[in-house]
Order: sequence, then structure tokens, then C-alpha cells
Amino acid sequence: MSKTLTAALALILGLVAGIFVGTNLVILHAQRATTASSSASAVPAAIGEQDVSGPYAVVEGWPKDLSTLPGHEKWTYGGARGIFAESPDRVFLLGGGELPNLPRPQTTLLRDLGPNVQFPLAGLPWRNANTATPPGAGGSGQDPARGMELWRGASPPYRELGVDARWEHSIIVVNRQGEIIEDWTQWDKLFKRPHSVYISPYDAQKHVWVVDDHTHAIYKFTNDGKQLVQTIGTPNVPGADATHFNRPTFIAWLPDGTFYVADGYNGTRVAKFDASGKFLLDFGNPGDRGKETRPGYMNNVHGVAVDVQTRRVFVNDRDNHRIQIFDQNGKYLSEWKIAVSPSSLHFVQIGADRKLVTFDRNTHKMLKYELDGRLIYSWGTVADFPGTLWGVHGMSTDQEGNLYVAEVDAGRFQKFRPRAGANPAYLIGKPVYSAWK
Repeated sequence: MSKTLTAALALILGLVAGIFVGTNLVILHAQRATTASSSASAVPAAIGEQDVSGPYAVVEGWPKDLSTLPGHEKWTYGGARGIFAESPDRVFLLGGGELPNLPRPQTTLLRDLGPNVQFPLAGLPWRNANTATPPGAGGSGQDPARGMELWRGASPPYRELGVDARWEHSIIVVNRQGEIIEDWTQWDKLFKRPHSVYISPYDAQKHVWVVDDHTHAIYKFTNDGKQLVQTIGTPNVPGADATHFNRPTFIAWLPDGTFYVADGYNGTRVAKFDASGKFLLDFGNPGDRGKETRPGYMNNVHGVAVDVQTRRVFVNDRDNHRIQIFDQNGKYLSEWKIAVSPSSLHFVQIGADRKLVTFDRNTHKMLKYELDGRLIYSWGTVADFPGTLWGVHGMSTDQEGNLYVAEVDAGRFQKFRPRAGANPAYLIGKPVYSAWK
């Protein structure tokens, strides 16, 4: 064989080998890229991930405890019912009074209950701040007029106000470091069971709204908390008409200032008001609790949200484990059921990304859905360390994408920051802002 032919064959074999190796390297690289991008983790490149707090990292030590206030060394937060971030530097915390600031108890055998029974269990929460915080009568169908009676317990009373709990600090305001910068104790006597707190995204004056389900009323304050400018509903008188609520829970706004009220724990309707607070209409009928399938029939209306693009109203029909969808005037459009049985959704919110977010108290997970009900992502687990979730009853995000939660059962507020490299689709959407930023 001539030297020329040998060189040519060698060149051809080299080219074939190079193409083969190169092709396989490309395929291998593509496989690795596909594997990374298809990871179920909130951070696809993370190793050993469990997604306890999903696409977020908890900010430990936020906020500062009530026990850091002078004269409150022996007290801490009660049931944390609501939270709203006006900005990263001004976050409203809506609580349910104060509970004794107790250390975690030692595990104790409870032989009087049965053999080998002990409490608390390692790693799990040990005090339910929701039931420990006054008043009682929390669930649907319960009479708020008997709230304190139910909280104290049978005769002789099991609990005593001032010893087992104190009714102080319903509203405080903290900064991004969690430091308490405002204290609205002047309004403590106004409330009985404050349920949610807001600032309308379409209100340039940034009034602060508080829904109180036990007084059957909504209160509107100046932004600095110095003045109560409006009360909607008739305080302490339940009903279901233009001037009465029956334990209202949440609010959602349209861009023109029109707003919807979920009414409520005992009510079975959604009420619509104009920007001035004038009653416009309501919709919803009393349902068969836990069994209802008829459109427009509801039990425990525990959440309302608006898709501002289509003006559709999403209603959390909590006791019937479904989301019902209506047009802006209350005409039934569609619904989707929650597949977990039973579910117990605490709220519904729709952010600027037009995705629906909620928390299921039974599974202890934050849930993010497409508006048609398809699950995008979920995260959360119940335990006794920062970043876990127990009874998230209120939620807010700020302009930087930080997430804030109020946990009614855990009796705590938490702040989460987006993790580096987190899948943006898994993050909870930033709020809709229009009149203020």
C-alpha cells in the first residue's frame, strides 16, 4: 500500500472517530442538561435537596419576638392570623393577642392516657397557638358571641385572661430586619378576632384595612394608624345584607377600587362594594356543608381573589373543598375541586403572574395553581424548626419577591427570600401594584 493511500485511510478513520466521539459528547452533554433541567427540585442544580421551603430560604430570627419589648419578657405571639407587606421595610403583622413565652417542654410519659403515650413528640410542634389564643368560636357555624366562654372552657374555667393569654398587640409593624417599628395597641379594644389585613393596590393613600370576623365588620384606617376613617358592616351584629356580615374573612379588589368580601365563616356569600364602600350586590346560597356540588352554593367562604385581566372572581368554598369561579357580577362560570380529601384551604390569592396561590391546612403545603386548577408546584412540611409550615392563615409578597406568612397554629410569622437559582415558575408571584409602589 502506498504511503499516500495509507495517509488517506488514516485521515478518514480519524475523521470518523472524531465525529463519533464528538457526537457522543454532544449527546452526553445534552442528556446531562436535560437531567438538570427536568429536576423536580425548586433549584434544579441543588444536590441532596428536599424542598422543605421550596424555592425559598427562611430568614431565621425574623421578626423579633414580642418578648424583646420592655414589659413583655414573659409573652410571645398568639395565633398569627394575617400579614401584609406594604414594602420590605414596612410589614404589618396581624395577631391574636399574646401567649406565655414558654420553652419547649420536656418529653413526658402520659400514663393516665394509656401505656407508652408521651408528649411532645420530637421535632413536632407542641402548642396550638390558635386554640390557645382567645377568643374561641373559630370554626364555621360557631357563635362568636360565645367566643370567650368557649375559650375559657368548662366550669371552673380552664383558662384565665391575663394568665393563659393577654389581649394586646393585635397589629404591629416591623421593618426588613424584623424590628418592631410601630405598635397599634390603641385599637386592641376595637377588635375581637382580627382575621386579615390589607392595603388596596389601587389606593394612593394606602389606607389599612382590617377584617374582623367576630365583630362582623371591616375597619379602614389611615396609613399611620392614627385614625379610623370607615367601618363597613354593623359591629357585633351578624346578618347578610347591605349593612351586615356574618363573620367575614378576606377582601379582593378590582382596579377601579371595587372590592369583594368573602362572607364568611358563618355567611355563605360574597358581597361586592364600590370604591367608596357602597354595597352593590351579593351572590351565594347556603349549601350542604361538606357535600355541596350545586353551583353557587357555599359553606365557609374562606377566601376570595380576582383575576384583574378577566375580572373573574375566585371563591374558596372551603367546606366543600372546591374553588368556584364567577364573573364580576356573580354569575357562576366554572369550578375545580381539590383532589386531596379532605382539604382545608386557608385563602386564595392571585398575584401579578396570574397564578393562584393557597395553603392547605391538612397537608401543610403551599400550593401554586394555574387558574384552571392545574398544580404548578407545592412545598412545605409541618415540624418544629424555621422554614416549616403549620397553619398558614395569611400570606403576602413584597416588591423584591420576599414571601411572608402568618401561621395561626404555630403562632409565628416567617419571612422567606427567593433562593439563588430557584425556578422562577415556582416562586409565588409579586403583588399587583398600581396606585403606589
